Amino acid sequence: MSGAASQFKRDAIRLTADLGHRYRIQTALGKYEVKRDEKKALFQDYEGARQLAAEIKWTAINQLDRTLEQFVRGLEARGTRVHWAETAQEACDLIAAIARDKQARSIVKSKAMTAEEIHLNRALEQAGFEVVESDLGEFIVQLRAEPPYHIVFPAMHLTRDEIQRTFEQKLGDAPSDDPEALTMVARRVLRQKYVQADIGLTGANFAVAETGMISITENEGNARLTAALPKTMITLLGIEKVVPRLEDLALLLPMLATVGAGQLLSGYNTLYGGPRQPDEADGPEEFHVVLLDNRRTALLAQTEQRDALHCIRCGACLNVCPVYRHVGGHTYATTYPGPIGGVITPPLRGWQDWIHLSYCSSLCGACTDACPVKIDLAHHLLRNRHTAA
Repeated sequence: MSGAASQFKRDAIRLTADLGHRYRIQTALGKYEVKRDEKKALFQDYEGARQLAAEIKWTAINQLDRTLEQFVRGLEARGTRVHWAETAQEACDLIAAIARDKQARSIVKSKAMTAEEIHLNRALEQAGFEVVESDLGEFIVQLRAEPPYHIVFPAMHLTRDEIQRTFEQKLGDAPSDDPEALTMVARRVLRQKYVQADIGLTGANFAVAETGMISITENEGNARLTAALPKTMITLLGIEKVVPRLEDLALLLPMLATVGAGQLLSGYNTLYGGPRQPDEADGPEEFHVVLLDNRRTALLAQTEQRDALHCIRCGACLNVCPVYRHVGGHTYATTYPGPIGGVITPPLRGWQDWIHLSYCSSLCGACTDACPVKIDLAHHLLRNRHTAA
């Protein structure tokens, strides 16, 4: 048994016995399910929508060479500088080099799971740059020196009291445990960071090949400030984020909001196509896009498993997984926890150290039923076990 597997077992035993932790997570996810089902019922044909979403991603991934080339052409035509990173280290080095070239000191960052995947914050801090998370949940866990607990809800595991104590210790300002009051404390700190930042760093939810544009979905407006205020903007995204057409977002954005957070549509949905143009009032003077492989092409080469690259990082499979609901996100000790983590982490990070995640499932199939792009996650978990054997 690998060290990671042994640690998973120890943490799972401890947290399964922690009834307070289990109550918080299951209460939060129970409320999410109510909202999710309300919004799913508003689709004229939700199963038909899932099928169409799956077909959109199938087209994008099976024509990835062409869709990526088209996407890059559109970006470069508007003055964007596109960089290709084969490995996590290459991506970190590229972004650090851009920051050094701009003589940057401070970087403000919106939520980006790809950045978590390659441990970008740590690499930039070691290179001498200040990196500040602007998403409220990410900001809270950064103050606590913790990784995100969930793909969509980074601080879901924390109580209001714990957040208040964190703000008292790290910011010296926490008037009460009222969520609005705590949010205003974070807002005052972050607004100053936006003004001081030399570089804004974002992830991306989708990349539109037809128009050469980045699509970012959020609920707080922090990504818009991250993109609009600093003079230089950098977007880091996995190559699998591409979709063929702009009209595909008319389905994918509501699907992402519905299964990701139980919303009709996320509060802010923004498209970025390049640096500030002559007739535009705001935006960065310079825009860089870093396209990350990090073994995604190795997964693409596996014809029976490449549909795992269809994932839109909505977190729906985590929310319904009975194992995740008992052991929580940190137990997995990897960027992508839950069923999708059990599927993609071994091929992306190494079979020997991470195959145990494919066994952290009851194979009940709830994840397969929940996936908005119809990835057969239970089948892939079983196939990973076959590969390991």
